[in-house]
Order: sequence, then structure tokens, then C-alpha cells
Amino acid sequence: MNPIELKTSPNPRVPDAEFPFRHSLPLQTRFSDFDMLGHLNNNIYLTFMDLAKARYFLQLIPDCMKMNGTGVVVVNINCDFFAPTLFEEPIEALTTVTSIGQKSLTLEQRIINPESGETKCIGRTVMAGFDPKTMHSADIRQEWIEAIEKFEERTISTPQA
Repeated sequence: MNPIELKTSPNPRVPDAEFPFRHSLPLQTRFSDFDMLGHLNNNIYLTFMDLAKARYFLQLIPDCMKMNGTGVVVVNINCDFFAPTLFEEPIEALTTVTSIGQKSLTLEQRIINPESGETKCIGRTVMAGFDPKTMHSADIRQEWIEAIEKFEERTISTPQA
């Protein structure tokens, strides 16, 4: 899949993406998503990122959401906000995996206005390998690594010693 052409954000505080994005999810907001200032509530951005993560993994690993098929769990989320999203403004979520280690992977997600190129926020999520049968950490499954690297069209995993 071809990388998504990111417009340069008009905000100079927004860092350039280190890696291309190949996954995009258009987002639909609701009236109840907005706060008293008319801005999209900050919690909604995290909900949208969760939805985009799920769609990303389902596209790459179709069985990943089946009972006992889950191979990763969220262990850390950070989000930097750059601009408010206003009612009826078009937004979409971009997702890419930036690194894969033995037991964890890291995603970068951006919520953007696809028309203006404005970046609303950038989220970074660390997900740890998890075995739902033992309820303990596990290595990131090789099938996940292969599917992610094939989709992203680059080597992402760090070789293990």
C-alpha cells in the first residue's frame, strides 16, 4: 500500500513523522463528543485512536480480535495535543508501528484534518505481548511481526540476541 501523503502542518510545533503512514481511518464525531468550548473532548481522541488501532490490526491480522486471539495489550499511552477539533471539521486517524521488540511494540497515531493538513494530536502507544491463557506477558508473535512488516514495507523488529 502506498504511503499517505501528509500535508505540512501549519503548526511549527508539530514534528515531522519519522515513518510513513499507510493506514487511515476517517472518523465521525457526534454532538456529545464536544465540550463547552466547542472543542472535541480530549478523551474522545484516545477513543478514536483505540478504534484506529483495532482497524489497523484487523486489516493485518484478521483473527486478532477473536477470543484468545489477542496477542497484545496496551501498557502506555501518551498524547500531545496541537490544535482543537471543531464541530463538523473532517478528521481521520493515521496509524503506523514505529518499533517492535521481543515483548512490545510501539505505534504512532495522528489525528489530522485531511483537508487542511493540520495535526490535531499525536499519540504514542506501547503494547506488550500477552498470552490470554496464562494471563502473563509473552513475546510478540512472529506472525504479527511478519504481517506488520509486510504492510509497512520495512523492517521494524529489533533482532534478539
